[in-house]
Amino acid sequence: MTKVNSTPLILNGRHLADEVLNNISNEINLLKSKNKRIPGLAVVLVGDNPASLTYVNNKEKTSKKIGIYSEVHKLAVNVSETELIKQVKLLNNNKNIDGILVQLPLPAHIKSDKVIEQLDPNKDVDGLHPYNLGKLFSGQDCLVPCTPLGIMEILKHYSINLSGIHTVVIGRSTLVGKPLAALLLGKNATVTIAHSKTENIESVSRTADILISAVGKAKLIKSSWVKNDAIVIDVGINKVYENGISKSVGDVDFENVKSVCKAITPVPGGVGPMTIAMLMANTLKAYKKND
Repeated sequence: MTKVNSTPLILNGRHLADEVLNNISNEINLLKSKNKRIPGLAVVLVGDNPASLTYVNNKEKTSKKIGIYSEVHKLAVNVSETELIKQVKLLNNNKNIDGILVQLPLPAHIKSDKVIEQLDPNKDVDGLHPYNLGKLFSGQDCLVPCTPLGIMEILKHYSINLSGIHTVVIGRSTLVGKPLAALLLGKNATVTIAHSKTENIESVSRTADILISAVGKAKLIKSSWVKNDAIVIDVGINKVYENGISKSVGDVDFENVKSVCKAITPVPGGVGPMTIAMLMANTLKAYKKND
């Protein structure tokens, strides 16, 4: 493949996230100056999954940094579904808590869907309650899943046109792929969702003007999957060991793909920071709605 542009634009999610968080912090400082209650976020963590622990710690650290009141409720890995739902209902009724996030994945003996359905939709800052997903797919204002929302903010920040543009989303999860497709359609993009059962997925991928991968397979996307001068958004965060050292890489083989694309998100420093920033933005939005 011959690339028209010699160097791709790096879509820096970390800088944008810092900007978003700074704006939220300013709003919270204004609330404090008026002696008003500040937004509150509660995270429920079941078990001690290392990745989940890291995510929760990052969320708690960011909350405190920008002035959001934060609680983390750690439950044993063998907690019953009934006890977990009881905890969720207590938080639903807590007037100091505006946003509730149940950290996924949950242990196998707990049905995630059943737990999410018990959340107050107005406090569902992960945007996964059927009420919020229904509003999203019908084009109404709601709390939107954080990662898709972060991707849309990156595209908006870099003035990337979506109207009529063919976008291929690889991955069909309720967390990313499906809600992202709805958001893209809302901006008049032409959307294809590809997944593990898609035939000739490499060829489908190569038709994309904007290619978004959210499958969780390290360096799956090579330059042969990418159309000349496409825009590539990498949602994946995968732990790999290289020379005995653990590092994070995306679904996209960055060094291989950057030779053909027009713009690309890095891992780390791309979509990841925006996911946490959007969680904070959703918490502030829920606060405004609930207060």
